[in-house]
Amino acid sequence: MLTALARTATRRPLTVMLLWGLFLLLGFGLGTGVFARLSDNVPEVPGTESESAARYLEEMDPAGSSVTGVVAGTPVADAGLRAEVERAVADVREVAGVAAVPDPYATPGMIAEDGHALIVPVTLEGGLDDDAEERTLDAAAELIREIDAPDVHVSGGPLLGLQMGERAQQDVKNAELISLPVVLALLLVVFGGLRSALLPLVVAVSGIAGAFLALFLFSEVTDISVYAIQVTTMLGLGLAVDYALLMLVRFREERRTTEDVVEAVHRTVAAAGRTVLFSGLTVAVSLTGLLVFPSVFLRSMGLAVAAVVVIDMLAALTLLPALLVRFGGRIPPAKTPRNGEEEGRFFARVARFAARRKVAVLAVTVPVLLVLALPVPGMSIAVGDARQLPADSEARQLQDTVAAHFPPGTGVSPVVVVARPGTDDATADRIRALGPGATTRELPGGGAVIEIRPPGEADGAEATALVERVREVRGDAPVEVTGTAARLVDFREMLAERAPWAALTVLAGIVVLLFAFTGSVLLPLRTVVTTLLSLAAALGVVVWVFQDGHLAGLLGAEGLGALSLTAPPLIVAIAFGLAMDYELFILARMREARMRSGDDQEAVVTGLSRSGRVVTCAALLLAVVFAAFMTGGFSPILQIGLGLTLAVLIDATVVRMLLVPATMALLGRHAWWAPRPLRRAHERFGVREEQPGLPREKVPSGV
Repeated sequence: MLTALARTATRRPLTVMLLWGLFLLLGFGLGTGVFARLSDNVPEVPGTESESAARYLEEMDPAGSSVTGVVAGTPVADAGLRAEVERAVADVREVAGVAAVPDPYATPGMIAEDGHALIVPVTLEGGLDDDAEERTLDAAAELIREIDAPDVHVSGGPLLGLQMGERAQQDVKNAELISLPVVLALLLVVFGGLRSALLPLVVAVSGIAGAFLALFLFSEVTDISVYAIQVTTMLGLGLAVDYALLMLVRFREERRTTEDVVEAVHRTVAAAGRTVLFSGLTVAVSLTGLLVFPSVFLRSMGLAVAAVVVIDMLAALTLLPALLVRFGGRIPPAKTPRNGEEEGRFFARVARFAARRKVAVLAVTVPVLLVLALPVPGMSIAVGDARQLPADSEARQLQDTVAAHFPPGTGVSPVVVVARPGTDDATADRIRALGPGATTRELPGGGAVIEIRPPGEADGAEATALVERVREVRGDAPVEVTGTAARLVDFREMLAERAPWAALTVLAGIVVLLFAFTGSVLLPLRTVVTTLLSLAAALGVVVWVFQDGHLAGLLGAEGLGALSLTAPPLIVAIAFGLAMDYELFILARMREARMRSGDDQEAVVTGLSRSGRVVTCAALLLAVVFAAFMTGGFSPILQIGLGLTLAVLIDATVVRMLLVPATMALLGRHAWWAPRPLRRAHERFGVREEQPGLPREKVPSGV
């Protein structure tokens, strides 16, 4: 299959390059239209109580969403400021789509007790479509910002989501500007030539274009999260470089034994292409576990990221061979080791050390990884607020100003209780008694909305406990709870319910693919266990930094008491897939060495000596890409960036360089064992390519 694909790509390289060129134009032309369609409704889960109540309010509540303006820096009693505020309030009331703007000077609680700040809340009409709401928000915010005062900020509600989206997009652009030159510089060091270094970036750019186009197409049928751009760009760029690096290293090796560039390309695709194919499929399967969740956010992320992985894989298997046919003749072959010099000496020594000291290696590395993973059981997730943004953002400045001048809890989103028609007065009274200062407003048709402001944050422990309490006391009454805290409660329940099924789906797919790749039933299980160790260690550090606040200041962040609900599922899904990527790089070389010699122990050393440099370089390049996304200051992206950077580095060093050879030595010849029926099935149906110079695949005797 791969040989046929390689021959097709090399027979008509100009046609292949032209088709990919058109794909690039389509991706960067049509695909970038997805930026106008991104959604920040991360915690929404269709079918949940909070979502049902929110839809009911959209239909029945004449009042829509609201935003908040805060004015500070000048005594509010100043006549000039009061005139400015009154003018702005009058102007905002005239904006189409605005339902109400109370006079802060005549409304209790709108003026700070210190007399140096006031709040201007703006309530929009219900039933506005997205475009109308955005126009209303822009117009109202601009009028408030025209108030002549030292500190004027507008945010909250849907405007906060827009501001987070804009910041996220800006962070992506900055990260790409940082990472691409660094990646190019590292590739120059690795290959020692500009032509070789540029080829992986061509594949990477193709992956990014594919990411944009895939997201745009998915946006036609589902919402796409604002975080999708960052994650798909990170992964698309990183995996493209990984795959191209693997192929180029193999191409240079093949050039040592043949001067025929086309033949070298065919051999490269037959050998390294098989690894790329299985790696892409394995990473995609790891990410499709997100499709088990009903969350639109998680499903859209799973679809988009799996799509970009497949695009990277196809680019490496078609575009790169075509480029190598045209330009590969000028790429020098890999250096031949000197007489008596072992190829990949450093990695061979590491492998032999880990194999000889297998018990000691396991006794040291496993406890260290478990210690790093200790914070994971205490992990908590939250929707988050403006504190996720850097201090110079408008939303963060508004929140800080309110916190400095007003009592705790001011501006906190309430727990919203929807009492539908038929709710008795006694139930409504019990609900109102749960929070001091609860307010009630009537809805058309006989329903009512009860709003209870919780102490602490909108999605804090007190708020979520209040949601649970309301759901306990309502009995059988037609009462539903929504709002930030309720959505978080429902999101957590969704994760707890579906996570085991997602894990089962992913593990089953991984085990099947790894069995098809290796013919062993023990290697997939060993791979899953060691990968989970490195993943837990990386996630534990993320919890320790961003939830508990240790060293968070070094990254321009702070401990928020919880992780963003976007971070853990994405870190787990992507890091697991990437770990499979490196595992396959190593296992491919081990399998190849074992097929040549039949020596299980020496195959481990040879496999690591020949793949160690590729895995290390790939991990370093990918870590650079992920680390670049930690420069923007947006906490959810910082969390994802740190988690993936650590996961890649830990997996490519501690796990692949030490744990893999140690566990392989511990298992010995049994590592490649499979029951006789499965072995026969693999011999008959296993996907493999015959490689020049290798015998037909045969399991050594005794296994």
